[in-house]
Amino acid sequence: MAKYALYVSLKAKPGKEKDVEAFLKQGAEMAKKEAGTVSWFGLHESEGHYSVFDTFNDEAGRDAHLNGEIAKALMAKWSELFEGQPQINKITIVADK
Repeated sequence: MAKYALYVSLKAKPGKEKDVEAFLKQGAEMAKKEAGTVSWFGLHESEGHYSVFDTFNDEAGRDAHLNGEIAKALMAKWSELFEGQPQINKITIVADK
């Protein structure tokens, strides 16, 4: 069972929703190359609201992800695609199925 996760809430700038969805699809492809990332989800929560949820077996995998190519791409595109400031939540998974 993966024990660690990240949850990042994303608010698309008006008119940028399709660009955000394309960015998330690109992120999923990039995550396939990360050995320490167990699962990676790009989610559409509601109108203009998106998120990323990903899981890791250990802190090393999570740290590698936070310092990896997806995180760099997210920060590079932040002001173009998203409103507000990044809110990256480190989560410990206590149960799963």
